[in-house]
Amino acid sequence: MAAPDFLVVGHVVQDLTPDGGWRLGGAASYASLLAHKFGLRAAVLTSCAADLPLADLLPGIELRIVPGDATTLMLNEYDAEGRRTQHVPQRAGPLAASDLPGEWREARIVLLGPVAGEVDAAIAAEFSADTLVGAGAQGWLRKFTHDGSVRQVPPEKWDASTLLVRANALFLSDEDIPEAPFGARLAILDTWASLVDVVAFTRGYAGADIAYRGEWRRTEAIPANPTDLTGAGDVFAAAFLIHYAETSDPWASARLAAAASSLVIEGEGVEGVPDRTAVEARLAVA
Repeated sequence: MAAPDFLVVGHVVQDLTPDGGWRLGGAASYASLLAHKFGLRAAVLTSCAADLPLADLLPGIELRIVPGDATTLMLNEYDAEGRRTQHVPQRAGPLAASDLPGEWREARIVLLGPVAGEVDAAIAAEFSADTLVGAGAQGWLRKFTHDGSVRQVPPEKWDASTLLVRANALFLSDEDIPEAPFGARLAILDTWASLVDVVAFTRGYAGADIAYRGEWRRTEAIPANPTDLTGAGDVFAAAFLIHYAETSDPWASARLAAAASSLVIEGEGVEGVPDRTAVEARLAVA
């Protein structure tokens, strides 16, 4: 089992739909598909129930599945302004460093993408010094009520140091720390930016604020005709990491990531994940 080009660690998700069905979701799905469509050898470390036909759902992607009694279910509901409310009626099991195949520790790019706090932050330290490690904060900034309703963890209560001492990039959105005014949020983001090379704070239609070694710049959103907002942040993170690994340019990487996320929201679920040609074409006319 050789090291992949792009590894995602986190739960695959069954996103519940209003008609009683479901679609594949989670950072593990969106990010690995983006990497695969960009021509990279993609892999996923996840946990789900045996009855989920994941090999059929993620064709061409290498899988390491930690067997579980359940697959994570999630219901996403959006209001007219695009604000999301989430409910998680069941969750798969945790993912630990011992679940990581030895060869995968040499992966070129890694995205730690928990949806429900399932990824042990200590996994970040398991990768080679040459591995570009990105992390999506979202899954660590969630807590769950007894009925599965999602609530935010106050960001000051999240100890990010274990993760960020090894990670190269941190991704989060204004949904992850929504309560504080931006001035207060900026103080929190600056704290994290002092621990990691890149912080990408995505703000939907307002674009993204990117910190690179302490310097903040705004990347404007690219106009789109949205159909389904789910997965935009996951695609942004994956596209950013791929381009950053190729160029070491955070600003160009953010622009390409904005193009990729503008495309995914124009499709339904993971069917909207674009390939490199489509992203570069969108970027060329943006």
